[in-house]
Amino acid sequence: MKASLSNFRQSPQKVRLVANAIRGKKVAVARRALSFLPKKSSPMFQKLLDSAVANAKGMDVNTDELIIKSVSVDKGLVIRRYKPMARGRAAGVRKTRSMVSIVLGLPEDPKRK
Repeated sequence: MKASLSNFRQSPQKVRLVANAIRGKKVAVARRALSFLPKKSSPMFQKLLDSAVANAKGMDVNTDELIIKSVSVDKGLVIRRYKPMARGRAAGVRKTRSMVSIVLGLPEDPKRK
């Protein structure tokens, strides 16, 4: 019940804001929260969450009870570009990318502990 995305064209710092908003929530609640978040990475997280739920359906799991166990956002490829400046100089521009992975699971029973 995993889904991952590599080389999403946004910095990990900005993507982590959305990841922290949905971590530990039920899938339905997270989907609702993502629809109202005004961030560029929100639609990407919705697609990634749908992909993880589709992977769970293949494992014969009740998708209504699934929660988001973990969301990790790591640094991906860094593309280096140059921006022209005054007097013939050039300034370096680093375009960072993110690698995102979501793991879904069933909530733990407190009786089992």
